[in-house]
Amino acid sequence: MKKISIAAAFTLLFAFSVFAQRQAEVTVTSTYLRKAPDFNAEKLRTLQKGERVTFEQGREAGGWTYVSTSDGSVKGWILANTIQAVKSAVKMPQTPTQNPPARVLPPTQTTTVNPNASPSPITSGTPETVEADNEVLKIDTEEVSLNVRVINANSRPVGNLKDSSFRVYEDDILQPITSVTTTEVPIFNALVIDNSRSLRTQLQKVVEAGKIIIGTNKPRDEATVVRFVSADKIEVVQEFTTNKSMINNALDNLFVEGGQTAIIDAVYKAAQMVQKYQNSQKKEDVKLRTLILVSDGDDRGSLYDERLLFELLRNSFVQIYAIGFTGDLPDVPDPETGISRRQKARAFLTRLAQETGGKVYFPDSMEQLGKIALEISAELRTQYVVSYTPTNDKRDGTFRRIKVEVADASNEKRTAVTRTGRNAPVK
Repeated sequence: MKKISIAAAFTLLFAFSVFAQRQAEVTVTSTYLRKAPDFNAEKLRTLQKGERVTFEQGREAGGWTYVSTSDGSVKGWILANTIQAVKSAVKMPQTPTQNPPARVLPPTQTTTVNPNASPSPITSGTPETVEADNEVLKIDTEEVSLNVRVINANSRPVGNLKDSSFRVYEDDILQPITSVTTTEVPIFNALVIDNSRSLRTQLQKVVEAGKIIIGTNKPRDEATVVRFVSADKIEVVQEFTTNKSMINNALDNLFVEGGQTAIIDAVYKAAQMVQKYQNSQKKEDVKLRTLILVSDGDDRGSLYDERLLFELLRNSFVQIYAIGFTGDLPDVPDPETGISRRQKARAFLTRLAQETGGKVYFPDSMEQLGKIALEISAELRTQYVVSYTPTNDKRDGTFRRIKVEVADASNEKRTAVTRTGRNAPVK
């Protein structure tokens, strides 16, 4: 009887030590190991997707778990929903008993064990080793990244903000921020230019503005040029390239022709192209994807409708900057809708910018284009990439409203601008 008690005690002690060695893998592209279980706590180390951490002492607090890095050099707190538990392969000695041994687990860790697993089989004679399986217990997580512009009361960009300055809300619920990228990232930029006859008098100035924007490109930035008229005349005249001379040459070769303007179709196809181009999910490969649209906003012949376009934009995370030359459009209200073509065009271009976290401009003269081009370039250089893991993990395809808030300075009002929402993924 005494021998059995000693064996049972040994098994209990061993079970605790094995459990303490359980590991987890980071499931988001990157996240932080922090000094305390708080978003504003000091960051001890950045952890990348797939990196392993070890549970420490079964400590948990408000959705945070205390872990150490794989080499044991750093210990700290990590958001529990950014990791997935891994059952390590271990050698478990089996003690002969009359009944199956009771499973002994620390209360704080029961969520990491498969509740449907059967007890280990009982053997007689010499104890043998049984290898536990390597099943990964999936915690189905996702990470959402937002391009965020921060402006002051004069609509000028604000840079050098701390991570703790940001708050992200999805459907009015505060979300756990996993990272804030403040370093300058490469820009993938599509210049989508209306070549219909309605812009024939503005085309040369538009080309000059395009060259100003391209002139600010950094060595890793890439741009493409798309001209459009009607639905059957949407053409990529220059593929993505870092070569500024090739882009400028494509701009110089733009020309006006007749056709029923298909703005919705052009934006739809260009947004698809920008989103898919070198679209890596790795945090180190993050790019700022923008579409600069120059048009009068008066769609006359698209095959797609606005609903399909905005459905695409909610999932593409491409920012749109729109420059609308709407001054020559009729401003007479339609008898049925009460809205004029000019009002409709301005509303459409404004929505494109607002839904994607971009900006819209309605220049009064061609002379304003140079200033607008420089402003767009400056804003693209002072953006933040804010990532978070949604607390609502339902994959039901529903629309989720997004709002980002940023702390005001003592003498300055600040506003965060980003996309209005996203569609949740579907199973």
